[in-house]
Amino acid sequence: MLTKRIIPCLDIKDGRTVKGVNFENIRDAGDPIELGALYAAQGADELVFLDITATNERRKTLSALVTEIARHVNIPFTVGGGISSVEDVNVLLQSGADKISVNTSAFKNPELLDALSREFGSQCVVIAIDTRFEGDDWYVYLNGGRVKTDIKAFDWAKEAVNRGAGEILLTSMNNDGTKQGFALDITAQLSQNLNVPVIASGGAGTMQHFVDVFEQGHADAALAASIFHYKEIEIEELKNFLYSKNVNVRF
Repeated sequence: MLTKRIIPCLDIKDGRTVKGVNFENIRDAGDPIELGALYAAQGADELVFLDITATNERRKTLSALVTEIARHVNIPFTVGGGISSVEDVNVLLQSGADKISVNTSAFKNPELLDALSREFGSQCVVIAIDTRFEGDDWYVYLNGGRVKTDIKAFDWAKEAVNRGAGEILLTSMNNDGTKQGFALDITAQLSQNLNVPVIASGGAGTMQHFVDVFEQGHADAALAASIFHYKEIEIEELKNFLYSKNVNVRF
């Protein structure tokens, strides 16, 4: 049985780690390199670094920051934000990233996923999907949650996987930062119907929430930010709890 992964997420703005609620009310949470190294030492399985304003500010994720992260972090990490071409990905992978995450650029130009999976292999291409439940279904949002589309999250996830995305990072905007638990329904829908790993994101507040997203949401990995940044839950403590609940984790 594959182990379930615990992934701290570091949202980066102007070189600092930040965190908000429902994608708003952003506040500082520390230095991303120091936090990344700390989480690696505490037993995190992977890390995700997202430059949350890169797409809106029309600039690229700083490769220099990725190089620094790679120097200080000894576990796999994914980088996202402002990636829109094979060249962008090549620079980031050369700088030390293990995987890259694309969101808005892939939605607007789905052929990007075909090109990236052909060039680098699907194992390093993560499709990030920000979604909000409205009316009767979950819909895709773009540009850091600022732009609504009329495409359902499952439909876009299915197309992205068919085009070569090797992993899905699914963030519920309804749950993000609320600490009320992950969005189990949409997570389970993707996990049970698509043949790539699903990382659940948005809503972690207690250790039981992780059990729920693994057991009921069938997620392959769970991502969280503020509970780790503000030391509300320690990663080792979380893994011990998951193990006690018969969730297979790596120590």
